[in-house]
Amino acid sequence: MFTGLIQALGTIHLHGNGVLVEPPNSFFPLVLGESISVDGVCLTVSSMREKAFLADISEETLKRTALGEKANQQGVVNLEKALRLSDRLGGHLVTGHVDGLGKVVSVRALSNSWDLKIAFEESMFSKYICNKGSIAINGVSLTVSEKQQRGDAFSMAVIPHTWSNTSLHYLKEGEIVNLEVDLMAKYAENLLNYNSDRINPKGSLNTGYSDVSKDWLRKNGY
Repeated sequence: MFTGLIQALGTIHLHGNGVLVEPPNSFFPLVLGESISVDGVCLTVSSMREKAFLADISEETLKRTALGEKANQQGVVNLEKALRLSDRLGGHLVTGHVDGLGKVVSVRALSNSWDLKIAFEESMFSKYICNKGSIAINGVSLTVSEKQQRGDAFSMAVIPHTWSNTSLHYLKEGEIVNLEVDLMAKYAENLLNYNSDRINPKGSLNTGYSDVSKDWLRKNGY
C-alpha cells in the first residue's frame, strides 16, 4: 500500500524479463522482496545492484500498464516505498494496481499551478471519477478539479511542489499514463452491486446482484 506522495525520481531500463531501476542514493537502503511503486505500478525488488535494483515484470503488467514503453525509452519514473502503518497518510490509499491507461489531452501552465487534462482510454472508468475525488496518475496522488459532463476527460490542478518533484513535468500531449482510481469507490461499488451470501428458494447459493438500489438506500436512511 502507498500514499501517492512521491519520494524520488529514477530511471528505468528493460533488463531481461524485468526492469532495472536506478534511483538516487537517498532512496537507499532497500531490501530484497520489498514493494516499490514505480510510476504507480507495485513492483517487488528481486535483485540488488550497486546503485540500482531489479524487478520482474509479468506479461499482465506489460499489457495493462505503460511501464514497458517507459522502460523501452529509458524514461524517468516516480518512486515510492511501501507505506508503514505508523506513517502519515498525506495523499490517499494507493495500491499500485493499475486500473487502466489514460492519454494526456493537454498540459497548460497557469499563474500558480499547472492544469493537467487526462482522458480515459476505456470509458468504463469514468464512473469512478468525481469532482474533488482522488486519483493516482503514474503513482502521484492528485485531486480531480473538473470532470467533463460529456466524454471521459478530467482535469487536475497540479501545485508547483508536485510539478517539480515528480515526473509529471515531463508529460507531453498524447503520452500514455497509468491510472489508479480511488480504492474505496471500487469496494463500495462491489459491495452495493453484488451479494454472494444470498440463498435462492431452491437452497443453492445465489451469485447474482443484490436488490440494493437508490430507492432502497433512501428508504433506509442513507
